[in-house]
Amino acid sequence: YAPARQFTVSLAHTCRSLFRCQLPQRRAPLAFSPPHHATHTHQQATMADNAGDVETFTFQAEINQLMSLIINAFYSNKEIFLRELISNSSDALDKIRFMSLTDKSALEADKELGIKLAADKEKKTLEITDSGIGMSKADLVNNLGTIARSGTKNFMEALQSGEADVSMIGQFGVGFYSCFLVADSVTVVSKHNDDEQHVWQSTADGSFTVSRDPRGDTLGRGTEIVLSLKEDAAEYAKVSTIKELVAKYSEFITFAIYVWDSHEETNDVALSDDEVAEERAKLVEAKRQQLAEERADDAAADEDEEAVDLDDEEAAAAKAAAEKAAAADVS
Repeated sequence: YAPARQFTVSLAHTCRSLFRCQLPQRRAPLAFSPPHHATHTHQQATMADNAGDVETFTFQAEINQLMSLIINAFYSNKEIFLRELISNSSDALDKIRFMSLTDKSALEADKELGIKLAADKEKKTLEITDSGIGMSKADLVNNLGTIARSGTKNFMEALQSGEADVSMIGQFGVGFYSCFLVADSVTVVSKHNDDEQHVWQSTADGSFTVSRDPRGDTLGRGTEIVLSLKEDAAEYAKVSTIKELVAKYSEFITFAIYVWDSHEETNDVALSDDEVAEERAKLVEAKRQQLAEERADDAAADEDEEAVDLDDEEAAAAKAAAEKAAAADVS
């Protein structure tokens, strides 16, 4: 990973930054900029419930066993999940690009082909979005749970025999499930040209749900994966970590990869004459109110002192009267 050769800051009202980094010639162009769907609000926990047509499916037995192995694996190099997800996104982009060679309308929904990532440190989430071919409802059901690939069993056998480790999961065609190395729950939103947008969700509890997305078509085309990260995987919600991993695992990716980043800047701005006059008037009015409050406080304090003095005089008079009466009684 070569040092950045370009660094530009675009300053707008939102004070957001655009960081672009060029890699060596063999690598895919790596760019850091706001993702196409960064303003989209995700409602992972209730998204499917609100759709009204939620269907629950049970993972195929071999897939369920595979996920159990992944979740319970004592594997330190968990970062490979991002390599697998980027690779899957690249494959989806290749498919839609190949389709567009014979069908120009295939790219109408979104002509920009790329992969976009957004990490949220506060929410502990990571989003990976591509504008690839996308998946229909049937694809989500079949490819992500109910139909085991031939590599599923082979990978489990190799894993259990010691001939393979988790890092080789992509070679067996089941790399998607590596996301459960770092995520408690996974949401997949996908839009295929031939179907409506659907939502796939699972917490790796042996089942998953698929529903029509109640928000409608927010992607245009492609797939968005939202990972709710585990406590011990919070580092993958840091933009700096994601940038490093993208640079590490994008060597053979031929599509642009974008990582959402932002920062705030404070700048001194010259005021116009009218604005200066307005600010001066505000300061004068604030000072006037402050003086009025101080005078009111002083007047109240004087009244309190007068009341104390009066009380002292009355007490002295009462004491003198009592002494005089006592003297009269004695005589």
